[in-house]
Amino acid sequence: MQAQIQALLVQAGGVGGERGTTGSNMGSHMEVAKLAIFNGEAGRVGGFITACRLYIKMKLRGNTVEEQVQWVLTYVQGGSADVWKENIMEELESGEIEYESVEELLTCLKKEFGGGEEESVKAAELRKLEQGGKTMEEFVQEFKRAARGSGYEGRPLVEEFKRGMNGGIRRKLMEAENPPTSIENWYRRATVLDRNWRKSRKEEERLRKKEVGGGTQKQERQNLP
Repeated sequence: MQAQIQALLVQAGGVGGERGTTGSNMGSHMEVAKLAIFNGEAGRVGGFITACRLYIKMKLRGNTVEEQVQWVLTYVQGGSADVWKENIMEELESGEIEYESVEELLTCLKKEFGGGEEESVKAAELRKLEQGGKTMEEFVQEFKRAARGSGYEGRPLVEEFKRGMNGGIRRKLMEAENPPTSIENWYRRATVLDRNWRKSRKEEERLRKKEVGGGTQKQERQNLP
């Protein structure tokens, strides 16, 4: 299997990247970013697994489970990840384990390198987030990304979202006749308020410039001989 792993690394893009896939072959003709090497760092395991799933869906759907597993392992290198990969390869070669789908390997990867440490990293990131100068759409997407795997849900998740958003929008929603309760409602209504506020501010700036321009023209007419 080591020789197969090395061959996949030489291909530098994944097994079957140029092969057609079963069913729709749209993915085989689309450019997909190559994965960054995963070295066992807990805070990166979630993003690595997501990237693996996306690439496999786009490029490797027609490959066997064995090929997909080997492809994932080519990107597991360095640090504590090397020892884990060697153990997995030995168990595969000896027949101690056999994956029915690549998802089983990804699950094992998450259990090995994620766990409580990844959750604590995500939770710390979530608690630091603030909207600041970002639009609400940008803040919501950033917040959702940090919330995944953080352990926050329900009321605690809502409270973190309220804490991170800009105060003006938070006060308007909390003082509303029917304030939002679920996190999805907070996302939706905060986005609408933020969008309307930005639109209103642009309109006010446009009108102010128009008034200034009109006043200047009026003054110039009055100064004509």
